[in-house]
Amino acid sequence: MRGVVLVAIAAAVGNMLQGWDNATIAGAVIYIKKEFKLDTSPTMEGLTVAMSLIGATFITTFSGPVSDLLGRRPMMIISSVLYFVGGLVMLWSPSVYVLLLGRLLDGFGVGLAVTTVPVYISETAPSEIRGLLNTLPQFTGSGGMFLSYCTVFGMSLMDSPSWRLMLGILSIPSLFYFVLTIAFLPESPRWLVSKGRMSEAKQVLQRLRGRQDVSGELALLIEGLGVGGDASIEGYIISSENEPSNSQEDKDRIMLDGPEEGLSLVARPLTGQSTLGLVSRQGSTVAMDPLVTLFGSVHQQVPETGILRSMIFPTAGSMFTDGGKNDQWDVVNPEINDSDYHFDNGGGNSEKNLLSPLLSRQTTGTEKGVGRRLGSLMQATATETVSSTDIGGGWQLAWRRSEVRGEDVKGSGFQRIYLHQENIPGSRHGSLVSLTGGDFYAAALVSKSTLFGKDDLLGQNSLQSVLEAPPETARKGPSWVDLCEPGVKHALFVGVGIQILQQFSGINGVLYYTPQILEQAGVGVLLANMGLGSDSASLLISGVTTLLMLPSIGLAMRLMDIAGRRWLLLSTLPVLITALIALILGNIIPMGSVPHAICSTISVVVYFCCFVMGFGPIPNILCSEIFPTRVRGLCIAICALTFWVCDIIVTYSLPVMLNSIGLAGVFGIYAVVCIMAWVFVYVKVPETKGMPLEVISEFFSLGAKQAAKTQ
Repeated sequence: MRGVVLVAIAAAVGNMLQGWDNATIAGAVIYIKKEFKLDTSPTMEGLTVAMSLIGATFITTFSGPVSDLLGRRPMMIISSVLYFVGGLVMLWSPSVYVLLLGRLLDGFGVGLAVTTVPVYISETAPSEIRGLLNTLPQFTGSGGMFLSYCTVFGMSLMDSPSWRLMLGILSIPSLFYFVLTIAFLPESPRWLVSKGRMSEAKQVLQRLRGRQDVSGELALLIEGLGVGGDASIEGYIISSENEPSNSQEDKDRIMLDGPEEGLSLVARPLTGQSTLGLVSRQGSTVAMDPLVTLFGSVHQQVPETGILRSMIFPTAGSMFTDGGKNDQWDVVNPEINDSDYHFDNGGGNSEKNLLSPLLSRQTTGTEKGVGRRLGSLMQATATETVSSTDIGGGWQLAWRRSEVRGEDVKGSGFQRIYLHQENIPGSRHGSLVSLTGGDFYAAALVSKSTLFGKDDLLGQNSLQSVLEAPPETARKGPSWVDLCEPGVKHALFVGVGIQILQQFSGINGVLYYTPQILEQAGVGVLLANMGLGSDSASLLISGVTTLLMLPSIGLAMRLMDIAGRRWLLLSTLPVLITALIALILGNIIPMGSVPHAICSTISVVVYFCCFVMGFGPIPNILCSEIFPTRVRGLCIAICALTFWVCDIIVTYSLPVMLNSIGLAGVFGIYAVVCIMAWVFVYVKVPETKGMPLEVISEFFSLGAKQAAKTQ
């Protein structure tokens, strides 16, 4: 998976430039105030800092629709150009008003990067490592801050520090980002599918996944184009084919090829209700959103192994397993024998590889004679088939024929099935070979297929025809009407709410004014014996603080796809509250200058380190995951607009608040907001780790409708 990791790193350079800008203005504003005599004008000082936020807010108002229209890659290219031009203008800046113009252009670049990069990474990353890769923007942003603080600190030791050079040096890394976006970054495959450009999407997926056959994932991307729709949860018992069954079960059962030759499995519908289905109907027994409980019931089933694997098809499993490293795939058509077709290793570029998303793995040199058949699910009758493919996180995507009945239309159509093993009493884990001794359970999320229409025959009108004539959904653009769909509205409530709470927890205000806050706290006392002035000392402390963030972000990257987003938020927010209370007490209780400086510095460091582990990256990660493909850009723009408006309010008001209520009052407000944020996360924010984006949006749709029924 080297390709997708390198692409994510390259895209995250845009956030490195944002971090660079944030830290640079925090240090340069000390010298800007002196040159333009802003000490007596806190309003102009706040405007100098907040101008980039104003620019980011302005461009965010239309960045979502434009991103859906032009693509994710062009937005990152434009962002790099704006960074470069803004840096040159700030380097020139003969007056404060020209400086404001440069900050505005720089803000345009920041807004596009912050809005686009998380979406781009989410749309290109596999579900198993999506959280890890989407934490990279936080890591590169903090890395950019550290490099900037080091640069500003070095310049502060000069006889005449130049704030213009501090700000203008941003143009150098922005050129590097421009080259990366032009020469290295591909377009998002999900965006290409949403525009009906299937052949291009296939080529990008082949590059990102490092294999030729990507038909299964391409089918998943097409299925994810729908917004809303009726969905239901069904339960299945997976057992040995030899077990007896009644006539009704024979009619509805689904045949599964086992992982070993001679072992056949049967999926029979539960006569009762699956545990996942019960959760979807009953909701939570506490004051928690039923949607949160629904998501939580899924993650109780997924093995906590870091790399999540399907327990239904363990040898197909994840693309990261050793067994799948050299897998080659051919096409299985239910009406054609396997011997009728054979493709060269790697599949070549022939569109014959996409005749059907029904996959079976060829035997390699180490697997001859095993005769594994991992991809197909077949109903009892020879003409009725369900095809399936692993989509990561323990999920299988399958299709089945369904009868369409109505007043004006009768016929057959296809339903898509997201199948996932449940872990309830009587369930068997591990290899399916153990099924000779018992059954296990699977939950299925069933809804209308986007890929196959009601008149399609699976295997006849297949992915090859989709490439030539994409489904109607792929030709539809984003619509404001789609925002009224219950699942989208619910996701918007979660996304907007967590962005508001993140900003009013005070992080960006603390970041922008860290040197001044620490200077007021007396950190100069700690470094007085080194011969450093108060300005240089506060910049050095800020740089060291930022450096300490990097191991914390590295730990968060490791835990993001194991412990999960929700767990990290619920675990780190109490530490943030404790650090803020310590800052309050340090400013209320009389103490000497040295103890006060030590207490303030440690509290700020703890606050930063815990913030970047949870409340820093996770809101953007969640917002890039919970919306359907067709309206993702539009919804992200709404969440980002909320982010920037709140950021402006916090940053612009902080100097006034420091002068009026002091540090203790400011941090008291932030502590109250963090308490509110913990309650909001516990009640409203679901766990999305390891789940394909299309499954997440489907669950939001189902959960919102079930919640509406229970009200």
